[in-house]
Order: sequence, then C-alpha cells, then structure tokens
Amino acid sequence: MSPAPAASIAGRIAGTVRADIRGLAAYPVAHAEGCIKLDAMECPYELPEAVREDIARAVRDTPLNRYPAADLSALRGTVKTAFGVPEAADVLFGNGSDELIHLIVQACCDPGDAILSPWPSFVYFDMAARFDHARFVGVPLTEDLELDLPAILAAIREHQPKVVFLAVPNNPTGGLWPDGAIQAIIDAAPGLVVLDEAYQPFAGSTWMPRVLDAPNTVVMRTVSKIGLAGLRFGYLAGHPAWIAELDKVRPPYNLDVLTQATLSAVLRHKAVLDEQAARLRADREPLAAALARLPGVRVFPSAGNFVLARFSGKLDGNAVHLALKTRKILIRNFSNAHPLLANCLRISVGTPAENAALLSALQEILSA
Repeated sequence: MSPAPAASIAGRIAGTVRADIRGLAAYPVAHAEGCIKLDAMECPYELPEAVREDIARAVRDTPLNRYPAADLSALRGTVKTAFGVPEAADVLFGNGSDELIHLIVQACCDPGDAILSPWPSFVYFDMAARFDHARFVGVPLTEDLELDLPAILAAIREHQPKVVFLAVPNNPTGGLWPDGAIQAIIDAAPGLVVLDEAYQPFAGSTWMPRVLDAPNTVVMRTVSKIGLAGLRFGYLAGHPAWIAELDKVRPPYNLDVLTQATLSAVLRHKAVLDEQAARLRADREPLAAALARLPGVRVFPSAGNFVLARFSGKLDGNAVHLALKTRKILIRNFSNAHPLLANCLRISVGTPAENAALLSALQEILSA
C-alpha cells in the first residue's frame, strides 16, 4: 500500500492542529558532537567515578517491570534536606521545571487568563501560556536589561495576572532582581508568584527560606544546571495548600523509577554538586572580564552560570555566532530573539580549557 499523498496529509493537519501551534517552531537543540558546548548552561564536569558507581548500583536494583511507587515521602525528605526547603513546606516533583510550568498554568488559568513575566526571560513561560490557552504578558526590561519595576506593577494592575513568573537570576540576561522589587511584585500580584531559581546555585542568594512568608509564593528549581541536565528533574516548593492543588493536574507516574533512583544516589554526594557549582562561580567573572576586554563587546552582569555579551563592532552577533560555529564552538544566539537582545550571544561558563578556547577564537574572529 502506497503512502498517503503529502497534500492530503497537509490538509488533514491544517484542519486538525491548532493554527497557533502550526505557526510555531520547535524548541531548537543544536547537534553538538565533536564541539565545545557552551550553549545550554550545562555543567561541563562529569560526575566522579565513585558517584557513577553509586548510581549504577541504584539503577541495577531498580525494578523496571512496575510503575513508580505512589509514596514519594522518602524522596521528598531527601530533596528538602539537600536543597534547604523549609520543614513546613511541601514539594511537587516534575519532569524538569518545564513540566512544572505547564502544571501551574493548567491549574491556575482559564482560557485567556493572563500570565505575566519581565521580558525577555525564560522562553518557556511564554510557550506554556500559549500551549495551555492562557494570555502571555511580557513586560519589557530596561535598555540595560534591568527590571522595570514601575512597568511591572502597572502591568499587574492592568492585567490582573493569575500567575507571575520571575526568573531569579533571569535567563538569558543573567540579572538578579533586587529583593525589594521581588517583594513589591509579590505584594501587588493578585494570584500566584513563581520564583524560578534555576540558577540559584550560582547566585549566592535564594528566596527559599521565605517561601512561606507570603500567601501567594512558590519557589521552582531544577537540577539541570548543577550537573544533572540529563536527568530531567525539577521541584516546586511552597505552602502545602498550593502544592496540593497543583498536584491535581500532575500526570500519574510523571517521575520514573530511574530518575528517582539516580537522584537519590547522587544526593548522597551533594557536596560534589556544590563544589562543581563553586568552580563555575569562580570562573564566571574572569570569563566576563576577558570578554569585556574584546573590541566592541559589552558584557552584562550575570548571577548565573553564563554570560550575556553584545557584539557591536565590525561583526554583529549573527556573524560572530556563525564564525564560532564553524570552529565547532557552540553558544546561544539571541540576536533575533527580541529587540532588547540585538546582537547578544549567551555563553555558558565552561571548563578553564573551554573558556580559553572560546576567548582565543573570539580574539581571532574579531581581529580578522
């Protein structure tokens, strides 16, 4: 039997798939084999052999023929202890923080309800709102990529968002919003405020100890940036009443047994993750300073494991990105993502050797 004609398939798709989804592009993931990979804010350090052996033992003894257990109280206790979640708070687990963002929007928003965030920020805040029929309101940052608090407060009054997402530090800009500004947003928001602390290990500050102080605040984190990007695990911490409501839309068995076993094994070695994060924090400022010394490069302050730089010399951001790619050095190009990010490239902090290779390549590119 021959395949259906392409025109017939296209017609069925056009009549079935939502028009707004057809107009989107899939989330881009670059092929990275043989490259220096500085485009995804991953930890560049592999886990030590002792930790990998512990993981191997845990995975070997995990039954794959059964669904994950319903009682995750032991894992909750482990996660709360490892990451400083207040004892009175509860946690909700997700297949990465992306799933948690979806669950929040699904639980809180009727079609057309507003989701608000400073903008540009993590692209998935916008994507989840679109996918789940909410209305995304992005409030522009200042020209210096700082939080525009008066504009945020005005937008909250106008749009009455069900959910406000605040990435602290912000991705892709790296900015760490002042505590006073965050508190003002929490006080003004009529609904839930989600503090996305994906990059908290590199920031030196956290809202976690205060997560129960306000009636409308939760803290969301991921382990992706601290050496476990392949694990796909995120957690949301907050008042048990909030967690109970959000848990109602969580898919059953969303956290598979291998993730649970691996995470439990790795967290027995939490000090390894902390040490790796400390190395990246220490290497961030030297990398930023070296980038800032290059001709035509402006570096924005960052509290993450990455640096955002604007290239405005004889080569624009697109040209620099392409020149690095031809040298098998991958960074993330935001030049066309938002007007405030014109000619901006986001560079993950790598190993010292990777950072040196990047800087050498940029010196060659910009001096040609």
